[in-house]
Amino acid sequence: MKRETEAELAILVVVVVWGANFAFIKAAVLEIPPLAFAALRFTVASILLAALVVHREGSVRWPPGTGWRVVALGLIGNTAYQAFFMMGIARTTAGNSALMVAPTPALIAIIAALTGVERLTRPVVLGIALTFVGVAMVVGQSASGPSAATLSGDLLVLAGGVCWAVYTVGVRAAALPISSLRLTALAMLTGTPVLVLLGSREAATFDWSGVSALAWGGTAYATFLGLCTAYVMFNFAVKVLGGPRTGVFLSLIPVVALFVAALLVAERPTVLQLTGTVFIIAGLLAARSRRGGDSRGAAGPTVDGMAGTR
Repeated sequence: MKRETEAELAILVVVVVWGANFAFIKAAVLEIPPLAFAALRFTVASILLAALVVHREGSVRWPPGTGWRVVALGLIGNTAYQAFFMMGIARTTAGNSALMVAPTPALIAIIAALTGVERLTRPVVLGIALTFVGVAMVVGQSASGPSAATLSGDLLVLAGGVCWAVYTVGVRAAALPISSLRLTALAMLTGTPVLVLLGSREAATFDWSGVSALAWGGTAYATFLGLCTAYVMFNFAVKVLGGPRTGVFLSLIPVVALFVAALLVAERPTVLQLTGTVFIIAGLLAARSRRGGDSRGAAGPTVDGMAGTR
């Protein structure tokens, strides 16, 4: 019970960090090419996380026989997800991007059920349904409709959401006997080289001397909090709570983004968006219900990596 409470607190921190992350990334990619930006932040984050793992655990090696699983997680959750998302958001609107990412919690639950990784209980299904309605209310009013001009970007962002859903279920299914800190570092180390390759041309031809302090600040936030801190806490939450329950919490991200926008640029939330927030919170409460059995499914026990993340 204590571990579940810690995991829920961890994922709430992740939601706040990632909700605000949209504004910081936006500030950075207005000046820095998107793939060069992704390559830079993942390179820095990989080095920092690897050094932290060595300092705390003595080694960054993975257990024998688990290498292919770590590589797969890194390529799906870091390389593919980031490449699709960064290329997509450059080709579509922020509102459309939010709509394309919104189904991710439902995708996590569906993939987990179809692959037999986790059982879906009625409380979790109800929670997913309520949060999905709420997210549609929060982001739908400000999102522009699909058009030929944004269709390619919309599809790329949606593909990124699918990659993140697969990664989330994969973290649970892999059940690696290592801490969340080491898992995050290893997945990032294996996923970063391809990102660097994809962004190398943009990085080599870009004039870095003209980047403003605001853009560098956005890069620092997106790297140290959005990656290093949030990824470790997210993986810990998935290992403890499972993919579907953790995914429901992600429905709060558009709400956080909405209120960050209200604070930073004085955009007042509408009645429909506030109503959607109520639906999302109701969905979270429903998903946390103990009725209907344990939603964590058949993945079995995992190592508690929280001690290695504090």
